[in-house]
Amino acid sequence: MDKDPDLNVLGAALAPCSTDPMTGFFRDGHCSTCAADTGSHTVCAVMTAEFLAFSKYVGNDLSTPMPQFRFPGLKPGDHWCLCAGRFLQAHDEGCAPRVNLAATHARALEIVPLNVLETHALDPDGDAT
Repeated sequence: MDKDPDLNVLGAALAPCSTDPMTGFFRDGHCSTCAADTGSHTVCAVMTAEFLAFSKYVGNDLSTPMPQFRFPGLKPGDHWCLCAGRFLQAHDEGCAPRVNLAATHARALEIVPLNVLETHALDPDGDAT
């Protein structure tokens, strides 16, 4: 699997999203992607209780640990590479989490408009705006 170039939505080098918990399609801490990543795990988001409840409700339980897949379960405050489509769905439903633009892969823009990502952006220090 050849990775797409590691560029973020701002046109710069892709920053890391999280190594604790380890995230990303390649489980390397980055929201890197490739043609095999059909879910486009490209949006680096900060989990909230509201978003985790929404995700579970729509069929993707991200909060329950699954040790058999080395998945610890997510909690509010964790950073995670979300599927771009799920992020857009959460935005449309009014419960989108905050986004780290520097760690969000440019390929997310194929699904989520930049102005939508910017609406949910963290400030440069990683705090909610």
